[in-house]
Amino acid sequence: MKTFRLQNLEWVPASHENRESPSVWKKVLLQKADLLEGRVQMVNWCRMEPEKAFRAHYHEDMEEIFIILKGQAKILVDGEEAEMGKGEAVVIPPRIVHEMKNAGGEDLEYLAVGISQGKGGKTVVV
Repeated sequence: MKTFRLQNLEWVPASHENRESPSVWKKVLLQKADLLEGRVQMVNWCRMEPEKAFRAHYHEDMEEIFIILKGQAKILVDGEEAEMGKGEAVVIPPRIVHEMKNAGGEDLEYLAVGISQGKGGKTVVV
């Protein structure tokens, strides 16, 4: 499991901007070398109610990235647990069992991005 926290990342000018006086700043979350070679399979804005959790599962050929937008999550990835909040993210490789629970008193909102190797894999609930 690879996690990162937005507050630890620097703001840098976007590559298309004038470096001396940029209009757009960015925090680089992930780059090509950080990700599975494949194609974007999904980009979902997700909501989970308090005390709810999704079932433990894995994806045969898809890397999954969760970016927390609101609330508190507890995630278990291949037996390793992490607590996450707004501005934090995790990258889960293919074939790694993961589950997540809303650990706060408000709705948890997150982006789920999937990158598939295009081998026709499926999601397997364990």
